[in-house]
Amino acid sequence: MEDEAEPKKENGLYDPMAVRWSEKYSDTFNKLWSYVPSSFKNVVVTLAVFLVGISLNGNWINIFIHLRKQLGYTNDIKSSITFSFDNFIYTYFKGFTVFFVFSLIVSYCIYLFVGGFLHWYYYVRQRDKAEEWKIQPTKFLSPELERHEILLGSFTLFLNATTSALLACYISNGGYSTVYYNFSEYGWLWYILQWPVVFIYMDYVTYWLHRMYHLPCLYKRFHKLHHKYKQPTAFSVTAIHPFEALHIQLTLVVPLFAFPVHWMTFYLIAIYNYYHGIIDHSGINFKSYWWQPWQPDAIFHDNHHQYFHVNFSFNIEYWDKLHGTYRKKDRVYTEEIFYGTGKSIKEVSAEELKADLEERKSENPLAFRGDKSYYELSEKDLNKFNKQF
Repeated sequence: MEDEAEPKKENGLYDPMAVRWSEKYSDTFNKLWSYVPSSFKNVVVTLAVFLVGISLNGNWINIFIHLRKQLGYTNDIKSSITFSFDNFIYTYFKGFTVFFVFSLIVSYCIYLFVGGFLHWYYYVRQRDKAEEWKIQPTKFLSPELERHEILLGSFTLFLNATTSALLACYISNGGYSTVYYNFSEYGWLWYILQWPVVFIYMDYVTYWLHRMYHLPCLYKRFHKLHHKYKQPTAFSVTAIHPFEALHIQLTLVVPLFAFPVHWMTFYLIAIYNYYHGIIDHSGINFKSYWWQPWQPDAIFHDNHHQYFHVNFSFNIEYWDKLHGTYRKKDRVYTEEIFYGTGKSIKEVSAEELKADLEERKSENPLAFRGDKSYYELSEKDLNKFNKQF
């Protein structure tokens, strides 16, 4: 399916699904936005990204439950209860309907309305200045793919929010976990050390899960669905195969049951991950801050979508450098070249090289550090490989 620089018009009007619902209300948004103090606008956008982040897996409801426990509310079950499957379900999942309904309502409201605001802020309000902020400024998802990512993302969000509701209900009713609430319960040294332990666990496991789903058999059956979006947007984050989404979600909550972890540590790291998940899929040339030496800029993951089988890391790009799957200037990457190593320019055909050069041209230099592309190939570079334009 071809990418389109502008949304299609139907009967003289923009197709509303091409730029999400916020296209319809752009004039109203512009008027309201004009009342927001300039010094506060960046805060509003950052807060919006944060809210969408906690909605992606329904994590807000787990944060709420743990916060209640932190403040002293408890509903722990006495150990004298006779075990049976019926008793287990009745005891630990009592009141699940309430958790389920609230998890879905709040998650969908944040995902659609706050996500819609974010889309308006960049993709509607600044669409005619895409060269200033967009990683691939000449390419946008087609209206069909925009519909697809919202529909698929909404279904995956349903499964994720349901899983989070089950977890929140279970923990609220006193189900087993290794979560604790007193900061000093396991000593301050472990409280400090668990931050990098949990962060590295989540990120390294995600790297391998992601790379695993790029194996030919799993990619074609599952992950290819997510790679329909060569120009990802914030809505692309949850637009993945439901089986894959559930697999990742269940893997990432393992620390809650495997070793002592303070709830605040776990969920602040989870929020950080989802926050950057939105940033990295946004298609916007966000760059990491000085205090994030481990964090790649947004173009790192945008390149993953544009070139498919490369740059598998999320929050620590070192994993790709360690395992040889980091994008290299002298390699060509396409959807047909698996395993993250690409193909040497010396080995590609003239047609493959031409297509690759066109892809490189579509990358915004402003998305790179120093506002200059790392991967631009000059005639001198090509001559080294006996290649011609």
